[in-house]
Amino acid sequence: MRMRLTLIFSLSQTMTTSSSLTRIVCLGLLAAPLASLTAQTTPENAAPATSEETAPVQLPAFIVEAESEADSTVQGPFLPDVQGVKINAGKKTSVLDLDALPAISGSNYRQALAQAPGLVLSEETTPLISIGYRGLDAHRAQFIQVLADGIPIHADQFGYPEAYYSPPLETIDRIEFLRGGAALMYGPQPGGALNFITHRPRTDREFSVRTEHTFGEDNTWNAFTSFDGTTGRVGYYGYYDHRTTDGFRASNSDVELDAWSVKLALDATGPSRWFLTLESYQEEHGEPGGLTPAQYAANRDQTTKPNDRFELERDAVTLIWERDLEAGQFTARAWAVDYTRASARETAANSGVFSNEEQNFHTFGLEGRYRRDWGSEQQHVLSAGTQLFYTDSPRSDDTGPSAFNNTAVARRSDRETLYAPVFVENLFRFGALSVTPGFRLENYRQTVNTRTFGPALTREREETDHVPLFGLGVAYDLPRQSQVYFNLSQGYRPPLFTEAVPNNPGQTIAGDLAEGKFWQTDLGYRSQPVAGLILDASIFYMEFSDKIGTVGTVVQNIGEVDYRGAELSAQYDLLRLAGGDGATQLNLYANALLLDAEVQGTGRSPAHAPDHVVRTGLIYTDAARRKIALTGTFADNTSGDDAGTREIPAYMVWDLTAEIPVTGTPVTLIAGINNLLNEDYFSRFRSDGIDPAPERNYYVGFRAEF
Repeated sequence: MRMRLTLIFSLSQTMTTSSSLTRIVCLGLLAAPLASLTAQTTPENAAPATSEETAPVQLPAFIVEAESEADSTVQGPFLPDVQGVKINAGKKTSVLDLDALPAISGSNYRQALAQAPGLVLSEETTPLISIGYRGLDAHRAQFIQVLADGIPIHADQFGYPEAYYSPPLETIDRIEFLRGGAALMYGPQPGGALNFITHRPRTDREFSVRTEHTFGEDNTWNAFTSFDGTTGRVGYYGYYDHRTTDGFRASNSDVELDAWSVKLALDATGPSRWFLTLESYQEEHGEPGGLTPAQYAANRDQTTKPNDRFELERDAVTLIWERDLEAGQFTARAWAVDYTRASARETAANSGVFSNEEQNFHTFGLEGRYRRDWGSEQQHVLSAGTQLFYTDSPRSDDTGPSAFNNTAVARRSDRETLYAPVFVENLFRFGALSVTPGFRLENYRQTVNTRTFGPALTREREETDHVPLFGLGVAYDLPRQSQVYFNLSQGYRPPLFTEAVPNNPGQTIAGDLAEGKFWQTDLGYRSQPVAGLILDASIFYMEFSDKIGTVGTVVQNIGEVDYRGAELSAQYDLLRLAGGDGATQLNLYANALLLDAEVQGTGRSPAHAPDHVVRTGLIYTDAARRKIALTGTFADNTSGDDAGTREIPAYMVWDLTAEIPVTGTPVTLIAGINNLLNEDYFSRFRSDGIDPAPERNYYVGFRAEF
């Protein structure tokens, strides 16, 4: 059941919505999501535009708050112009609603991101995610702002922007993706913003429970159980997620994951709403090691690191307040996160000497945002806000005779980030034309102090930046539910902790290290001209200057990289050709990233920049909630390093998934075959070697709802 549902018919002006986001006050140490953002989808009974239309027409739309698991409404495909306290007008956006797909077992992001052109997945043996964007490095999604319900979930937003944690896909209602400069509402990152919107409590029952279990090869078991409901003014939603597998590598590719969350809602459907979330996540896995090309050719499943281990613990709490105003909305939030990342890696195979690393991130954040509708008939919209984000991040590096068993101190680091941006945008509407200038002032301080023992060496750096950033979004509504959009934005990327003060004593910094700077632009066209057809096409250009990198043992600004290309996507319900009304759908989709990237002055392409990535497939759904999907990914060859020495060959991989309800029972059967044609491929080749992708594998299971 949707938490709130607003049906807006707007034929001559752009719609606005009142919806989510956040205030928070927190005490405690467990959890993180929310789910208060809105999305847009065309009603099935909306009359299609006719060729006689001459005046611009705004798409009729459902504006839906984050849903409970009980609601299967498919949202999207684009975000509305105004969403709670945020302005999306003039920005390239996508909504990936997981209700449109059969159940995804585990954390298969190849399937979850099937309809997201621009994103490039770097698949790995571990359960961790690595997602790149338009040729930017995919490792741990470090060039993308990753959020859960609008709250940053990187270990640290700047000093260590790696997304080791992500919410279980089973608890995600939808994924909102704001391309490139659209991230200015969340931060300065060049790769845009990927926002996981999680489920809210259902309001039509006092209690319900859902449990889902899938079983696959290599002793794989994925179990997810949730419960939710509303009693009086109070709603609740909770889950427990458990995953185990031995992995497909010869040894040391096992995974064990346990996570739980409880979300409480007060007056969830009222004008003043509170959401408290507690969350805990623990995960441990083996690191079987990378392979050389020769080792890969000999035996792609072999293990080269039989004893390396990785552990992750994350506890968080968030408290969110949303308040609808007479002509706008105010949201505020606070969050506290305790995050520990630990790894144990043998210095050489069977050496009996381990390098044990532990990094802690103690984070506290506050944010407030305000939206006001103003002008004649309140057609203009102002959105402004500020954030205070603090991270204390001690790091220890030690050695010992076994994993996490320390006998000698190697290094200690004290690291802090203080971040206090302010941001403002204003949407001006002039009939069919909308113009949205934006400004963000980055206020940032980073402190790093590293002490190395034997020989003793202390290095430190404190850097304070005040960086003004500007953006501009323009959109023009056309007939037949269509729109032209344009976005131009600036951004920057400050040094990582290990770039500000290299963790390796043998590394040095060349001169005064400047933050990386970029600007990028999108020009596109999106449309839903007839029922069942969705189109979006755009061209883009990004210039990334003063990019920070390592040449030999020297950390330095390595020059400029240019990225240019196009993103294309289309989807059509083939049953419309036979007079279908949308109750049963057979959607054919295709999308593509076409990319031309170059390191200036070298004639070389940068790492992680394939010339094209194409995704296509068929998705069948019907009123009985049967779902079958055949999804494919085609990626061109690329390289795992800027020098072009780590070749990643082109590959093609297909997945077949399905969920079929058992008539007259609360049970739904779930099954899938990943890598249907048994493609022998890899998409990840880092300095430690090739990380092979799984060959063909299957899973079966069930979901029961009461």
